[in-house]
Amino acid sequence: MIPTEDASARKREIEEKLKQEQETLSFIRENLEKSDQLTKGMVSILSSFESRLMQLENSIIPVHKQTENLQRLQENVDKTLSCLDHVISYYHVAKDTDRIIREGPSGRLDEYLACIARIQKAVEYFQDNNPDSPELNTVKARFEKGKELLEAEFRSLLTRYSKPVPPILILDAISVDEDIELQEEVVLEHLPEAVLQDIICISGWLVEYGRNQDFMNVYFQIRSSQLDRSIKGLKDHFRKNSASSGILYSPAVQTKRKDTPTKKAPKRPGKDDVLDIEIDSYIHCISAFVKLAQSEYALLTEIIPEHHQKKTFDSLIQEALDNLMLEGDNIVSAARRAIMRHDYSAVLTIFPILRHLKMNKSEFDSTLQNDPDKEYNMPKDGTVHELTSNAILFLQQLLDFHETAGAMLASQETSSASSSTSDFNKRLLSSYICKVLGNLQLNLLSKSKVYEDSALSAIFLHNNYNYILKSLEKSELIQLVTVTQRKAESSYRELIKQQIDIYQRSWLKVLEHLTDKNMPIFQPGAKLKDKERQVIKDKFKGFNDGLEELCKIQKGWAIPDKEQRDYIRQSQRKIVSDAYRAFVQRCANISFTKNPEKYHKYRPEEVEEMIEKLFDTSA
Repeated sequence: MIPTEDASARKREIEEKLKQEQETLSFIRENLEKSDQLTKGMVSILSSFESRLMQLENSIIPVHKQTENLQRLQENVDKTLSCLDHVISYYHVAKDTDRIIREGPSGRLDEYLACIARIQKAVEYFQDNNPDSPELNTVKARFEKGKELLEAEFRSLLTRYSKPVPPILILDAISVDEDIELQEEVVLEHLPEAVLQDIICISGWLVEYGRNQDFMNVYFQIRSSQLDRSIKGLKDHFRKNSASSGILYSPAVQTKRKDTPTKKAPKRPGKDDVLDIEIDSYIHCISAFVKLAQSEYALLTEIIPEHHQKKTFDSLIQEALDNLMLEGDNIVSAARRAIMRHDYSAVLTIFPILRHLKMNKSEFDSTLQNDPDKEYNMPKDGTVHELTSNAILFLQQLLDFHETAGAMLASQETSSASSSTSDFNKRLLSSYICKVLGNLQLNLLSKSKVYEDSALSAIFLHNNYNYILKSLEKSELIQLVTVTQRKAESSYRELIKQQIDIYQRSWLKVLEHLTDKNMPIFQPGAKLKDKERQVIKDKFKGFNDGLEELCKIQKGWAIPDKEQRDYIRQSQRKIVSDAYRAFVQRCANISFTKNPEKYHKYRPEEVEEMIEKLFDTSA
C-alpha cells in the first residue's frame, strides 16, 4: 500500500506536466493560426501581383506590337524613299549623261562606258515598267548615239594607228642568218599597247551589249588595206634598191642582211635581169605575206570574237592574196610567152618559186588555216575537189615543157651537167610527179574524214581517184608515171574498187531487214502468233524507212563520171532488188496483217526505179 503523501506528490507532478503540455498545445495552436493568417496574406499578395502582371502584360503587348508596326512602317518608308530616288534617277539619266555622250569616248573610254551602262539600265527600267513613256524613247536614242560614237571611235583608232610595216622590218622578220644559231624572232607590233587595249574593250562592248557586227567589217577593211600596203612597200623597196645599185637579188629569202641582198655576178641590164628581180621580189613577198598574215591573225584573235575570227581573217587577207596570185600568174604568163618564142630557158625562172612554195607549204597552209577538217572547204555532194583538179592541171602544164623541167630537176641532183641524160631526167620528172600524186592522195584521204557519213566519204574518194586516173590516161602523164611506178594504173583501179565496196556497205543496214534473222518458223497455212506477225511487220517497215532515207540522201550526191555512175547504180540495184524479191516471195503466203499494202509499199520494180535515181540531183 502506497503512502498518501507519495500519491499526492505524484498527482501534482502529473498535473504540472499536463499543464505544461496544455500550454505548449495552446502555443502551437496560436502559431498555426498566425501561420494560416500569414499564408492567406501571402496568397492574397501573390494573387494581387499576378493580377497586376496580367494587367501589365495586356497593356505592354499592344504597345510592343504597335512599336513593331511603326518600325516596319519606318523601314518601308525608307525603302520607298530609296526606290523613289532610284527611279527618279532614271528620269535624270538623259540629262546627266548628255555632255559626256556628246563629247564622245576619245581619251576617257572607261568613263564613257560607265555612262552608257547607266543609260542601258534606264532603258531596261522603262521597258519593264513604263514602255509607253516618252523617257524610254529618249534614253533609247541616247544609247544608240553612244553606240554609234563607240563604233566611230573603233574606226578612228584603227585608222589613226594602223600603219604599213616598214620593208626593213619585214626583211628582218623573214630573214634567216645561218651564222647565228639562236636568232631572236622579230615581233611585228601593229598597234600601240594602250590603243590596242581600248580597241579590245570597245570590241567586247559592241559584241556583248551593242549587238553589232559591223565593226568586224571595218576591222578587216582597214587591216586588209595595211597588209596590202606593207607588201607593196616591200616590193617598191626591192625595185628602188635594184634600180639604184644595179645589184640583183638571188631568188632566195635567206638574206644575210635585212637590206643587203646576196649579190650575183654583175650582168648587163636586160629582160632576164628584170625577170630575175621580179621573181626574187615575188619570193620575198610570199614569205612576207605569210609572216604578216601570221601577225595579223595573232592581233585579230585579241579583238574579234572566236566564232567570227576565221571569216574575218579570210576577208582580211583576201586582197593581198589575190594580188599575190595575180602577180604569180603574170610571171607564169611571161614564161609561157617566152616558151612560145622557143625560149625554153625561161621556164627555169618558175622553179625557184615552186621550190620556195614547196619549202614553205606547211607554214603557208597553217597560216591560211587550210584545215582539211573544215567542212566549208569540202564539196557537199562528194564530187571532185578543187585541189585535185588544180594539181592535175599543174602536172599537165608541166608536161608541156617536160624536157626543161627534167633538166632543172637533174641540175639539182648533180653538179655535173655531163652526167645528165634524157632517161635520167625523165626518171627524175617521173619521181617528182609521183610524189605530187602521193601527197595529193594523202591530202584527199585526210579531207574525206570531214564527212560524218562514211558512204559520202567513200563517194568523195572514189570521184577524186577516178578523176586522177582518167586524167592520167587521157594525157601522156601515165607514161611518165609508169617510168617509176609500173603498177600506178592498177593501184588507182584498186583504190576505186575499195571505195565502191565501202559505199555499198551503207546499204547493209537496209538489207539486214530482209534476212532470215528473227524470222518465225511456220508451216503453210498455220496461224502466226502476235509476236511473230510483229516481227514481219517490223522487217517491212525497217526496209521501207531505210530505203526512203538512203534514196533521199544519196540522190543529192554526185558521181560526175557517167560510166562509174551507171556501174554503181546497176550493182546496187541488183543487190537490193534480188534480196527484196526473195524476201517478198518468202512472205507471199503469210497472213501477218489485215492491211498488207501498209507494209508491202513497194513492188521490186519500184525499188529498182528509186535506186536508178541515185546521184541525180534533178530527180
